Amino acid sequence: MSNSSPPRTSSKLKLRFAEDVMEPIQTYCLMNQDGTLRDSNASIFRELDPEDWRALYSKMVQLKEFDEVMQASQRQGRISFYLTATGEEAIHVGSASALDDEDTVFAQYREQGVLLWRGATVQMLADQCMSNAADPGKGRQMPVHYQSKELHFQTISSPLATQLPHAVGAAYAHKLDGRGKIVVCYFGEGAASEGDFHAALNLASTTDSPVLFFCRNNGYAISTPAREQYRGDGIASRAVGYGMPAIRVDGSDVAAVRAATALARRICVEQSRPVLVEAMAYRVGHHSTSDDSSRYRSPEEMAAAAAAGDPLVRLRAFLEAQGWWGAAEDRALRATERKAVLEALRVAEQRPKPSPLEDLFTDVYGVREGGGGGGAGGLPPHLEAQRAELAAHLALYPETEGY
Repeated sequence: MSNSSPPRTSSKLKLRFAEDVMEPIQTYCLMNQDGTLRDSNASIFRELDPEDWRALYSKMVQLKEFDEVMQASQRQGRISFYLTATGEEAIHVGSASALDDEDTVFAQYREQGVLLWRGATVQMLADQCMSNAADPGKGRQMPVHYQSKELHFQTISSPLATQLPHAVGAAYAHKLDGRGKIVVCYFGEGAASEGDFHAALNLASTTDSPVLFFCRNNGYAISTPAREQYRGDGIASRAVGYGMPAIRVDGSDVAAVRAATALARRICVEQSRPVLVEAMAYRVGHHSTSDDSSRYRSPEEMAAAAAAGDPLVRLRAFLEAQGWWGAAEDRALRATERKAVLEALRVAEQRPKPSPLEDLFTDVYGVREGGGGGGAGGLPPHLEAQRAELAAHLALYPETEGY
């Protein structure tokens, strides 16, 4: 029955409410924790060669080493804040590897691996976390709020779910320009409890916008476990209610994540409609460096979950079983990546801080050709007036310039 059709009635219908009419959505998985395959005939195992698999693993190791060094640097007081992707490395790398590099990314705050896959350097990420003069955001954002216009990665914002409606608007723009690009929007299952989630899914569905909603269901919204967040069959089932296809995938299985993302992207492009992927994982680390997860979950729970779903152990076991990887290579890779991150952190610490007063009024509005916008350098008149007011204040109170 279409949305515009009148309801069909029958005198034989019983008075009852629809409840639990769907079977639980199963979790798609291709690779067991020991590296053995559940479906060796899956197309992904024909499409990727040994070098491709090693590239996936290498990028996951790079992400792991970056997270460990930056987490330690925050504990040492060298940066103010950080959060890791421990246990979710396959989600970042598996999904990013299945996208077009010009697809627009709207991330939450735990997708640094997507940037690394697209070519961001550990130096770029370290500069952002250090808020130095090389930070693309000029020190205006807190650590892990990455951005890259060149890599089509929109600036991250802390408030939950605000990126979802923005992603739909950007996807609709992609639809209009007809270049076959999509938007991928990452968020956690906790963000799916926000009103923006429902508004975004409804808008995407009714406008047939090519947006891939990617939910990282890692079991915890900071300290709230999933069992206390919602009833029903997770997040994927909600997409079905909004009229869009959805799939649930094992987020510790990089092969399954890549395969699911590739199919989701194809649906977005070929059918010009939204799709939702729910990747099931476990947040091994604390929510952030401001969190102590031992206050709401036991060490036994954390250890058991980590052992059962470590994405690096799983992929490494697969590589070793194929004869494509070995212990010596693994040690060398980890040492190389750790050394590179430590060097990036050293360089980032030595770089000067940005000039907040000079840049305070820039990048708020676009600058037209010829310096338009109403003022010198392209600033509109009201910002020019504010800049002049600040300059006059500093002339009277020069001792305040450093604050």
